[in-house]
Amino acid sequence: MELMRRVSILIFSIFFFSLSKGADINLAESSVIISQDIKPKVRESALKILQEEVNKRTGITWSEITKWKDSEKYTLALVLSSTKKIDGKLLPQHEGQNLPELQPEGFRIQMQDNILWIIGADSRAIIFGIGEILRKSTMSEGEFLIDENLNFATAPQYSIRGHQIGYRNTANSYDAWSVEQYDQYIRELVLFGTNAIENIPPLEKDDSPHFKIPREEMNIRMSEICDAYDIEYWVWTPAKVDLTDQELREKQLEIHEANYKQVPRLDNVFFPGGDPGHNHPKEVMPFLKDLHSRLVKYHTDAGIWISLQGFSQEQIDYFYQYLAQYSPTWLRGVVSGPSSPSISETRYRLPKQYKHRHYPDITHNVRCDYPALNFDQAFALTIGREGINPQPVYYAKIHAKYAPFTDGFVSYSDGCHDDVNKIIWSQRGWDINKNVLDILKEYTKFFFLPEVEQEAAEGVLGLERNWDGSIIDNGSIEPTLAYWKQLESQYPQLSNNWRWQMLVLRAYYDAYVRQRRIYEGNLEKQANITLFEFRERGADIVMKEALEIVNQADTKPIKREERQKIEDYCRDLFESIGLQTSVEKYEASNSQRGCILDFVDYPLNNRWWLTDQFELIEKMDSEEEKNERIMVIANWENPGPGSYYDDVSNIANSPHVTTTVYDAVDFGWWDGGYCRWRLSSQVYQNDPILEYEDLDPNARYIVRVVGYGDALIRIDGKRLEPLVYDKEIEGFKEFIVPRNVVGDGKITITFDRPEESHLRWRNYSRISDVWLIKR
Repeated sequence: MELMRRVSILIFSIFFFSLSKGADINLAESSVIISQDIKPKVRESALKILQEEVNKRTGITWSEITKWKDSEKYTLALVLSSTKKIDGKLLPQHEGQNLPELQPEGFRIQMQDNILWIIGADSRAIIFGIGEILRKSTMSEGEFLIDENLNFATAPQYSIRGHQIGYRNTANSYDAWSVEQYDQYIRELVLFGTNAIENIPPLEKDDSPHFKIPREEMNIRMSEICDAYDIEYWVWTPAKVDLTDQELREKQLEIHEANYKQVPRLDNVFFPGGDPGHNHPKEVMPFLKDLHSRLVKYHTDAGIWISLQGFSQEQIDYFYQYLAQYSPTWLRGVVSGPSSPSISETRYRLPKQYKHRHYPDITHNVRCDYPALNFDQAFALTIGREGINPQPVYYAKIHAKYAPFTDGFVSYSDGCHDDVNKIIWSQRGWDINKNVLDILKEYTKFFFLPEVEQEAAEGVLGLERNWDGSIIDNGSIEPTLAYWKQLESQYPQLSNNWRWQMLVLRAYYDAYVRQRRIYEGNLEKQANITLFEFRERGADIVMKEALEIVNQADTKPIKREERQKIEDYCRDLFESIGLQTSVEKYEASNSQRGCILDFVDYPLNNRWWLTDQFELIEKMDSEEEKNERIMVIANWENPGPGSYYDDVSNIANSPHVTTTVYDAVDFGWWDGGYCRWRLSSQVYQNDPILEYEDLDPNARYIVRVVGYGDALIRIDGKRLEPLVYDKEIEGFKEFIVPRNVVGDGKITITFDRPEESHLRWRNYSRISDVWLIKR
């Protein structure tokens, strides 16, 4: 039945979109009449939205009327589909039982007899309808243009379409927002179809230097904002304490209850099973049952949700056995997030009476559920985990893949840097087939200007393409900057618009990083050539000269104008929305949280590593030892004729690696991002696969591996024993390739995963560099 409902909604939406377009009419001289059966708070919000959003774009102010006026040129009528008449006037009539405006949250927009009708199935649908008309209209000074033949009806395909915007120190911008900024942002999300907001209320002390008001107070204000727009207010509330300790358990219940008691509206409580927390579901489920009994004292219709994140297979099985045995009515549904069982498996195992919600991470670039694909190492080192990351095409595909197994989503977000992604998810949650470019055009038209609609939408797609593949080989990055520079120059009136600021900043940042990567890589190549002169000129002299060459990245920096633009836009974004792009300068919570300004000049060659290596070489006793190590360094990426080198997780320099690095570059973020290891050692795969062809069948080869921990290597399925086996960072492991396996000129290298379940993931064995060396 649910599938048929979604199909019927889609058919109606397509039908009404297809009606022929007429001439544009200007509703500048209009009034608004609102049905009294709409919830009072929504009536107030609806009028406020129309007056404020239209006025700021057109200068027009629509006033409310309570009775029809013959003198009015046009009237906007906001009514419920259950309304028979408004001030004696019948609503437009349509035949059918499954009309979109009769479905939950569905609405119809129709221009008829000089009246623009927005007819909602329920109160919140009125605001969704207003969002649709604001996005579909063309607004400019003194004009509000719509199609005279407008007759459009739609209802959402998925019932949960939300975003987590937790007011806490961890976030890179939310913690700096005022109540007014939260209100405006939530309003804008609702106008694009969002129907749920998830906050992270205080369960422990977590102060931020940017807080405008305490977390307890913002928790109340956010609940009030959601209530004003009649959308769901969720909270994410884990239990990090040991629930077997009765005193701690009771205290935790009291803390949760105190939050529930404070807020005027609360629809759902999401309890992440094991992320964070380490309690077994045999402790968690009774705790949640008790939590529910306290929750419904203040919010009678609120529900409890749980995710199985971090649960072992035994714990997962216990959870489903508990559902089968007790069929708890207090549990509303299950959430699938990072480290949860697969979404399809969850829906299959979950009894039908329970809902299923996706918890997609749309905010992170690396070390996350859906990392940026084909992400260049240079971006991973400088943009890091929470850079400005519009990826509309990518996230539309992710949504389409998993949405059919769910009732919807509430995304994980830690700042407004992912604003484009939120809009993509909200709109695709309403209509899974809505074209990405059309969504972007509505975004750019609404938030920028009608005249920049197409150009800015294409520019966003250009920014997404910047991240696809080798940064050196991506010839679209500079043209994308030139494109945005032109827009920047052409529309100076948008210079204070924070969404515009983010997109232009990204264009400058990407191009600057690319030019640095090319420049600094060439410096290192020159330095390696100099190192080869060690026999004629001596080790100490060539090391000193090589270091001077690679350090020209600092002594003779390039693209200073672009670098200054990045600095300026980071400052502007801090002033406009509190975006914290630096720990030192803007007091970000930590270096992973979008601190692109702190890493904009992070070395993209190995000059830090060379400095440290040369200091070690200078302490060596003999010239022979020095020369041997210099040879290794100079030949690191050039093992000689007939030999091969792969920087395993660098998409630009791993021609034989066939495994996809789903976590961008499996980037470990060592030493707070300021690691001095060789760049290739900072990235890795745990068990890469490499394939080689056209080998010399009569040659002898060795395999050299650099990484950390074990390297349980196989060639064509045959396990090899090492000649050398240094398990430390950048230590060599070497293996002889059996002659019989190269007889056909091809080999495949694989690595078995060692048993390391007792270790944290950062301490797992990993592979960074692989050589196949012809002897």
